[in-house]
Amino acid sequence: MTDAVTTTLPGPTHPVGRPPAAAPGEGRLPGWLRWVAPIVVGALIVVVWWFWVDVLGTAPRMLPSPFAILAEFVKRWPIIAQDMTITATNALVGLVVGSAIAVVFAGLAAAARPIDGMLAPLVAALAVIPIVAITPILNTMFGASSQFGRQAVATIAAFIPVFVNVLRGLRQTRPVHRDVLRASAASGWQTFRFLTLPTALPYLLTGLRIASSLAVIAALVAEYFGGPADGIGTAIATYAKSGRAALAWAYVLGGILIGLAFYLVTSLLERLATRRSPA
Repeated sequence: MTDAVTTTLPGPTHPVGRPPAAAPGEGRLPGWLRWVAPIVVGALIVVVWWFWVDVLGTAPRMLPSPFAILAEFVKRWPIIAQDMTITATNALVGLVVGSAIAVVFAGLAAAARPIDGMLAPLVAALAVIPIVAITPILNTMFGASSQFGRQAVATIAAFIPVFVNVLRGLRQTRPVHRDVLRASAASGWQTFRFLTLPTALPYLLTGLRIASSLAVIAALVAEYFGGPADGIGTAIATYAKSGRAALAWAYVLGGILIGLAFYLVTSLLERLATRRSPA
């Protein structure tokens, strides 16, 4: 049965759920350039920043030299690393839980139109909730010593893009493919394994890539508004108010590193899944 399904399933001219790849030389950058270009741009920003602060001396007082920030980051690394771990954990919990709930709800919405109709207004309502409005409520609700409020905010932020992308992916299967599997007497599990899952997987990982950045941002913002006195967001607010600009920016650098780590991991997963998608 497995061989029959895999051999008779008609293959599209490009991976299911993705647009056709561009022909060589048409709108695609060399692989090395996609890595070098951001590094060059970042280096130029640092040079301009240094020139503005250290050479011209016209920068605002709360904008220290990038080298002063780096020195503070290295000097305070042990305490910055502890707060980075807390923020990254909150973001990761929110990403995992929000994505899991989103996948379940998207599966239900794809399977039954009435459920989709009930979920649509709820998802739309969640999408427009301001993080800064709901965070103080959740932190107060779950107590000043609990991380749950921050994790809940990250969960809400991660839920939306994963739900939307997975639902779209589940609906990308072509009728002709389903008819072939039905004619081959494929079971529901085999249809899911050979058709639905390969079609939806790239969409899921695209949603995860988007949600990873949103989860980190939500976790950082949530730390500004109550909860335990730890995390990157709390430290940035504390040191900025006390005038320790270099240390506040060092924590900003820590938050950037968390966001980059989440983005690179999910982008790598998306790239691997894209390469293994059926052609």
